[in-house]
Amino acid sequence: MTKRTTLTEFKTKALSNPAVKAEYDALAPLFAMKREMIALRKQAGVTQAEMAELMGTRKSNISRLESLHSEISPRLSTIESYAAALGYTVTIQFTPLAL
Repeated sequence: MTKRTTLTEFKTKALSNPAVKAEYDALAPLFAMKREMIALRKQAGVTQAEMAELMGTRKSNISRLESLHSEISPRLSTIESYAAALGYTVTIQFTPLAL
């Protein structure tokens, strides 16, 4: 019986490919932002349906906004509304590229 590849093993192998690693690194800030958004919502004890109500939208829009696999890039105003509904503001920081 062959051993199944673990997620960690798969990720390690995939990231050894320079093109995959470059794309992964390019998406890291977006993934981090979405993970933080979800964590803040859950910390506030708010469901996606409740978040949609607070923002005057549908639950499916919140689900898509929080999805790590969504191909739709949210507008800054949407992220600001999301943060405001939870009592936060958004800060954008520019960081020099490591050369």
